[in-house]
Amino acid sequence: MKILIANLGSTSFKYRLYDMDGAASSMLAQGGFERVSEYTPCIEKMLEDLISEGHLASGSELDAVGFKTVLGKDLSGCVDADDRVLAALEGFKEVAPAHNPAYAEGIRCFERLLPDVRRVALFETAFYQWMEPAAYSYAIPQAWRDLGIRRYGFHGASHKFIAERTAELLGREDVAQRVRQLYVSGAGSFEGAPLRVLSCHLGGSSSVTGIRDGLAIGSSMGFSPQSGLPQNNRVGDLDSMAIPYACKMLGITVEEAERQLNKESGLLGLSGVSNDARDVREAAASGNADAKLATDALVDSIRHWAGSFFFKMGGAEVISFTAGIGENDVELRAAVCAGLEGLGVKIDPEANASTIRGKEGVISASDSKIKVVVIPANEELVIAREVYRQVSK
Repeated sequence: MKILIANLGSTSFKYRLYDMDGAASSMLAQGGFERVSEYTPCIEKMLEDLISEGHLASGSELDAVGFKTVLGKDLSGCVDADDRVLAALEGFKEVAPAHNPAYAEGIRCFERLLPDVRRVALFETAFYQWMEPAAYSYAIPQAWRDLGIRRYGFHGASHKFIAERTAELLGREDVAQRVRQLYVSGAGSFEGAPLRVLSCHLGGSSSVTGIRDGLAIGSSMGFSPQSGLPQNNRVGDLDSMAIPYACKMLGITVEEAERQLNKESGLLGLSGVSNDARDVREAAASGNADAKLATDALVDSIRHWAGSFFFKMGGAEVISFTAGIGENDVELRAAVCAGLEGLGVKIDPEANASTIRGKEGVISASDSKIKVVVIPANEELVIAREVYRQVSK
């Protein structure tokens, strides 16, 4: 079964083509485009390339196209990308303005170009379906909650992959199997010994998730991708009173405040240097105090959320780092785990320094009670597997 995964960013389009056969998979092709303003030309060029390179005889040879949709109003899970999905994306376009319009355009484009090819959406919120109400409810009036304002959690495909892969690394096939079947059979009951994971997805957009026995118990991200850790140029957590106060004192509108919080904040806002963590790290090493503040604030926020889930789960067996920063920033990983020997966390400096650039590895010392691992992100494979299950059933 040939499944194309379309990853549509606010200004980018990336894709992977998989040949799926049950649990087995092979990636046939991958590619992408940057600085995208319209998706149709990119999708048309992608199809031309896949055909000319011999991966497809025609676009209609595809069995399905999968989308990593972010947030839908009154809709989550793995579902066919039909009018119901488009309506859900439209319903929350103000909440995820960088993501929802892009995915809606991409879905409509594939519908025009390949009308007979099935389209499937896996929402980023799907992994958090089994959180307890106390974990996702804000202390707000009922009328607000009726609008769907709650903590959703994001990067679900990435954290789901971490849940499965950490279970495999620890020889916990019972937990791994539970994760694989989540969107098919639901959470169900679990009788095994606990497996508690602190999953740190750290990249241009970052989040920390607590995972117990394969299920997410909470996320640092909340109602929108704007919340949680400082992002590349998005603020992360912010006291709600800061917005009306800044509007009054700076003489700006709410819309301008929102723009600044989405475009000029996060690592960029703190450092004044860049929204790229590599540039910020380099500036900090050169003595830039603001850049050092940005890296320190990111570390502090990661530790804050990881500590929260550690306390909530009563401990952890694994700490995992993934995504661009998590996989490559050796200093940040060391800083996040510094001084935690009393909790059972001990980093092996040599192993930490050698585990970069998409390399999976254990970076904790042999006598560390809690295993610390680096696992390359593989969201596209998770989506391909779920699309395969959706189409097969």
